[in-house]
Amino acid sequence: MFSSVAHLARANPFNAPHLQLVHDGLAGPRSCPAGPTAPPRCSRNLAAAAVEEEYSCAYGSGRFFILCGLGGIISCGTTHTALVPLDLVKCRMQVDPQKYKGIFNGFSVTLKEDGVRGLAKGWAPTFIGYSLQGLCKFGFYEVFKVLYSNMLGEENTYLWRTSLYLAASASAEFFADIALAPMEATKVRIQTQPGYANTLRDAAPKMYKEEGLKAFYKGVAPLWMRQIPYTMMKFACFERTVEALYKFVVPKPRSECSKPEQLVVTFVAGYIAGVFCAIVSHPADSVVSVLNKEKGSSASQVLQRLGFKGVWKGLFARIIMIGTLTALQWFIYDSVKVYFRLPRPPPPEMPESLKKKLGLTQ
Repeated sequence: MFSSVAHLARANPFNAPHLQLVHDGLAGPRSCPAGPTAPPRCSRNLAAAAVEEEYSCAYGSGRFFILCGLGGIISCGTTHTALVPLDLVKCRMQVDPQKYKGIFNGFSVTLKEDGVRGLAKGWAPTFIGYSLQGLCKFGFYEVFKVLYSNMLGEENTYLWRTSLYLAASASAEFFADIALAPMEATKVRIQTQPGYANTLRDAAPKMYKEEGLKAFYKGVAPLWMRQIPYTMMKFACFERTVEALYKFVVPKPRSECSKPEQLVVTFVAGYIAGVFCAIVSHPADSVVSVLNKEKGSSASQVLQRLGFKGVWKGLFARIIMIGTLTALQWFIYDSVKVYFRLPRPPPPEMPESLKKKLGLTQ
């Protein structure tokens, strides 16, 4: 699979410029012809090779996708686990709003009843579940981005790039939620049912004994309802925000920005995307939290019982959590790319062929 995707990635519009030089046949000094005309060709080849040496792998290669998946594991697993206390309070506000009346009241009640250790309930399924989700979310996003781009072609990829981001992220999240669902169900059961179980080792066997595999996957449909719109917003809003920041805010081109400066832009764009993500996905998140706490309820029944006002409980806590979470995830993911020297193409530019069609160039 990776080999076929790597072949398609060679002509991909998201590909890094130096790879275009390589694929056009300028592969290195061995191709330099002898004679007086050789130096110009050689110097161009050497320049392309020098640029290529900055990267550890080619864009769209199997190694590229695997390391992107690793970046997803690190970014999602660590950030979600770090925010477990806030997530716990948010879940309890959703399932028992009479007892947990606000974010600060929720922390106060939780500390009073469970102590400081109680704030860490559910950390193990959170870490495992969201690490698996991150692997699929970021890894498959890069795969589908290449596949759909090659289906569209260079010009349509640029014109329809927002739709491409939406389609690639939705496709990736579909598989990511299947990986996440069992651990998400276990985490919510631990966090919202006092006395049910305190650890993953206790909760998972108990859930399986009571309800079988259904206990772990009954929330996958509302999870898709929550996570797919969230991820579509997360990736599309981030990609377009980065593009806008470099175009209208950052005072110099991306190529002239240092790596730390580029990562700052990544963090800001991630936070902006995170705020929109929280708002779009919050109603479904409320349904998931209540559904995984209760036995025998369906998503439609929970939605009907909560009502319009009920599904927005805990939104402020979720905005803080998801805004910070999304910003940190993009920052960590981009940092992993920098560390492993992966290709990080700049924001897309209009292809020359399209400029000529639109009469923008001679």
